[in-house]
Amino acid sequence: MSNVLQHVPFWVWGLLVGLSWLGLKQTFPRQVSLGRVTLMPVAMLVLSFTGVTGSFGRGPAAGVALLAWALGLVAALLLVRIEPRGVRFDAATRRFQVPGSWWPLALIWMIFVLKFATGMALAIQPALAADALVAGGLSGVFGAFSGVFLARAWPLWRMARNRMQQAFDAAA
Repeated sequence: MSNVLQHVPFWVWGLLVGLSWLGLKQTFPRQVSLGRVTLMPVAMLVLSFTGVTGSFGRGPAAGVALLAWALGLVAALLLVRIEPRGVRFDAATRRFQVPGSWWPLALIWMIFVLKFATGMALAIQPALAADALVAGGLSGVFGAFSGVFLARAWPLWRMARNRMQQAFDAAA
């Protein structure tokens, strides 16, 4: 295993450090803009999708992989309900006051480990990319992780919309 890890590009470890730093920042209470709340789920959605298409998008299992990714995404959106406890939104500044949480860091690490393991497995055994069961299973999990990030942001977007509407109605 150490021989395999020695061939991992250096930038991968830098990415892990950067992602870990991003996740650790979210363990502390902070103020974030509406745009910043949107950035993480959109970035994870794009990275997840490009990861699936990059790993499985050229082979015979591409259709299965994309369908499984979409189903995982939708399933997570329908099943995951995360209520934003302790979150406040100021319509005037369009900023959230968000308590710290370890969940983003855990999700980031889970995605990294899954992506890393997928890359390693495909590098060692390229034929796995053509296996519909492997492509579908992994892609479904990647889609579900994206769905969890979106499910975390969805109630915040609703909160912001409602508070901005209340501020608009009060001003009118």
